[in-house]
Amino acid sequence: MQKIIITRLLILTFIALLPLTAAAEAVSAEEEKKQSPFNSKHYDYVTYEEIVEQLQHIEKESNRVSMEVAGQSTEGRNIYAVTISDPASKGKYGKIQALRNKMFKNPGDAQDWVDKHPDFKVPVLIDGSIHGTEFVGSDAVLKLIERFAFEDDQETTEILENNILIFNVVVNPDGRVDATRFNAEGIDLNRDYITQSQPETEASVKLMTEWNPMVFLDLHGYVNYSDEKPGLIEPTTPPHNPNYEYDLYSKWALNQAEAMEKEIVENKENYQSDLYQNLEGVHIPARDAEAGWDDYPPIFAPMYAMYHGAYGATIEAPDNTWDGVEWQINSVMGALKFATENKDEMIKDQIEIFERGINFQHPDHEEGHFPHAYVLPVDQSDPNATHKAVEHLQQNDIKVEEAKQAFTVNGEQYEAGTFIVPMDQPKAGLANTILWSGEDISDDTSAMYDISAWSFPELWGFEAIPAEKELEVQSAPVNQVTTSGELSGKGPYLIPNSSTEAVALVNALIEQGITVYKGENGDFYVEKQSGNTLNKLAKESGLKLPTEEIPDNAEELENVTVAILEDGGMNKQQSHAGTRIALEKLGFNVEEITPPEVAEQGLNAYDVFVYSGTESLISYDLREANQPFGLEDEQQFEAFQQQVTDFVSDGGQYIAIGAGASKASKKLGLTNVEIQTGARNSNGIVSVDYQDSSLTAGYDSDDIGFVYSPVWYTSLTDQTVAASFAEEDFFQSGFWKNSEQAAGEAVIIQENDQDVTLIGLEAGFRDHTSYLYRLLSNTIFD
Repeated sequence: MQKIIITRLLILTFIALLPLTAAAEAVSAEEEKKQSPFNSKHYDYVTYEEIVEQLQHIEKESNRVSMEVAGQSTEGRNIYAVTISDPASKGKYGKIQALRNKMFKNPGDAQDWVDKHPDFKVPVLIDGSIHGTEFVGSDAVLKLIERFAFEDDQETTEILENNILIFNVVVNPDGRVDATRFNAEGIDLNRDYITQSQPETEASVKLMTEWNPMVFLDLHGYVNYSDEKPGLIEPTTPPHNPNYEYDLYSKWALNQAEAMEKEIVENKENYQSDLYQNLEGVHIPARDAEAGWDDYPPIFAPMYAMYHGAYGATIEAPDNTWDGVEWQINSVMGALKFATENKDEMIKDQIEIFERGINFQHPDHEEGHFPHAYVLPVDQSDPNATHKAVEHLQQNDIKVEEAKQAFTVNGEQYEAGTFIVPMDQPKAGLANTILWSGEDISDDTSAMYDISAWSFPELWGFEAIPAEKELEVQSAPVNQVTTSGELSGKGPYLIPNSSTEAVALVNALIEQGITVYKGENGDFYVEKQSGNTLNKLAKESGLKLPTEEIPDNAEELENVTVAILEDGGMNKQQSHAGTRIALEKLGFNVEEITPPEVAEQGLNAYDVFVYSGTESLISYDLREANQPFGLEDEQQFEAFQQQVTDFVSDGGQYIAIGAGASKASKKLGLTNVEIQTGARNSNGIVSVDYQDSSLTAGYDSDDIGFVYSPVWYTSLTDQTVAASFAEEDFFQSGFWKNSEQAAGEAVIIQENDQDVTLIGLEAGFRDHTSYLYRLLSNTIFD
């Protein structure tokens, strides 16, 4: 063992001194075991530790390179940003940033400045391996860094004379170390860009807002539609998000992609395998496909970057090999050559995006698509959702103002202190995509790649009222939002069942041994307390708690132990992660338990068992890559079924979330209803009729929900319906063909003879649907 350790240290020391190409060949057997079972091919990729060592060596040896820690991963690993430019430019970053800022204040002056300074350099931001198992992205970034740090050929020199290169070297360090697509929280980071719930995404967004790159490239793998055109480079198929200035993006995007394709094809003799040596091109969806690879949702890194004026593109390598790495390098070089050749006109069109926003002139949009402003009222007793929205807007370069006097919009009066988002600002498209209610695009396309609705006001639970006319009100920029709760009166105190923060306060009080009561209407109550604990927790919650008598029929809440069935990575994702995060934000202590652990140990240690995820978790007929996450055989399934049945029979509470868990519940014999489902890629915001029930406390009778792979329940015999889809026009926004078949059908039900609840709404979807989180706490506290 000592010899192995010494040998490993020698290898790592040697790697730090080697050129980058040689370093990647020194990978230990232990690291090779970390390869993902979902990759059909494996190669000796560069580990995260080796990447850090090589970056440190390159920064030390090259006067072109600056390295900084842009953020940290969920598990605390550094996220490194490497900036490369010719040495003469390194001291002028401030001047370059000042010009970028000029784009947002006086775009006309910025365009004139470009004409007068042809040596202007444009930022290009390149991300590596946002999906941890797509190793080729970071390996390609590493080789590109080495080239631009040291080489002096004419091509390299010309690119550095015209561009500043910013590399987000490993976007997802934890995923690379753990060989998982997702991060350590189980979230697919390339679905998180508009929500920004994860530290890795926040670090990436900070780089985008700092540099506002002209070109943004996101290096992925692996896609191979055909041997003739392996790999994929965006732009995409329709539908396109209507909040882009898409005419300016599309003017360059396809040409940029074809320049990448040209570079790949011209260098095919340098590849090792037949697939690459015989390629004839690359699959470019906008050119080669009709539907199914769209840029509609702003959840992907390149789609989000487009709102900052970037010509963004996802670049998918054909496979998981060193040839895939070289393919990525060639694609990036093609983009850099194209940007260098066309930078003057491309940067002017980027500036034009901001100018259109400032001047409230959007020639590619129908009049009225963009309101003049959004009005964000504040609930004084629970301002959390609105304050969170304001902070989010500001973090995304969106200007927010605060009214200094009362004013009227659409016949409604709003008081001083109301937030206003004016839409005559540079990034109006991003502001609108965050605040608009969305649209039904079910008839616009045959297929969608991912979600089609994400309305922040509806799914975060705040109001955003569009103003169709210019506001006549004095306002001032919001510099900082302060959220602080307080106790009002002498107690007892009412804690309204109004937000995630309210429920988290309830659980924090219970954790501290303070008695909390729940009334029939779902609100909570707490007696006045000696000491400072209640006051401190109330202040941290942001809630203003009024004095109100505790109802006679209020029930004392007990501390509960919650288990959630763990999806370790079925089909490269953790399908339970969003629900687990929601439960944790609600303040519950949640333990993950795997399917085999349920079968072997049972659930006696828990009060609540939550199943949220794919039905495959209780399957034993799985392909090899999925086998570690499910059950071993029929005998283990039967043991799992018996343990869950015994748990429910002994008074345990079982909650199923979504289509997969509902199907699993039927298979386990926990319900006899018929489980109906929509097409897999259907999703959206729906109108829901919530019954007067403790399960739906805090929601209006006519309120909203969110579905993803929709599910509803029919043939009810001995169940109580807590919520149904509305009878008419219930589908508000998103993509769901034939949604009318679910109109009026049950979407939340509870078994009458046992504590089993099926929730068809996606209450914890990707840490985004926080307005719906309380469906989980309502059920647990029921």
